[in-house]
Amino acid sequence: MAYEHILVEVEAPIAIITLNRPKVLNALSPGLIGELTGALSQFDADESIRAVVLTGGPKVFAAGADIGDMAEQGPVDQLLRDQTGRWAPLAGFKKPLIAAVNGYALGGGCEVALMCDVIVAGDTARFGQPEINLGIIPGAGGTQRWPRAAGKYVAMEAMLTGAPITAHRAYEIGLVNRVVPAEMTVEVAKRLAREIAEKAPLAVRMAKEAVLKAFETPLAEGLASERKSFYFLFATEDQKEGMHAFLEKRKGTFKGR
Repeated sequence: MAYEHILVEVEAPIAIITLNRPKVLNALSPGLIGELTGALSQFDADESIRAVVLTGGPKVFAAGADIGDMAEQGPVDQLLRDQTGRWAPLAGFKKPLIAAVNGYALGGGCEVALMCDVIVAGDTARFGQPEINLGIIPGAGGTQRWPRAAGKYVAMEAMLTGAPITAHRAYEIGLVNRVVPAEMTVEVAKRLAREIAEKAPLAVRMAKEAVLKAFETPLAEGLASERKSFYFLFATEDQKEGMHAFLEKRKGTFKGR
């Protein structure tokens, strides 16, 4: 499929999506959002793809929304366009989604990174929510995902000052998984994606669902959900393969069945 605003590469069992509006620092236009979420929906349905890397390339992840496109809009325009609501396919992506972030991940760009399951940050990365400087607040999850990842006080400072933080500071507060040299960011993310792709796909999917549920439910409800998924996996071929492989001291081969 031909895309205008993203690049898509398939290196089965993983895929790499690169935001591709370099002249405007990968500003998140409706067109880019549509292409990105469309590609993710296709990969969600493709059994040959087991993990996806999302990057903006070597210099910038995404500097935020396309402000020129939004400046004169009113509340009804925003409601009808539902630009932030269009991110639902990304937030609901069922397979592992790994962000490889170099340079700026600001505003909506930072929120997109936080929708991913794992974040590999290059040492040039900068994360922030500068919306307060424009007279608005984050609208695609920033006020909710920052405190869940880094705590109330760190999140409050980020929202109220709009000041970005470095990759190393993001690592210190638990916002990213690891910091690597910028030239290695995408390769490290791909390596991690391949490692995850070797695991049993149904178990990976249920592990992701279980962790996400921890942020949405009381402990008792989360434990009950985890227990059901744990029991369910004993009905899969991959569970039998994984345990037999362990007992036979060999590497398991998983088929997602």
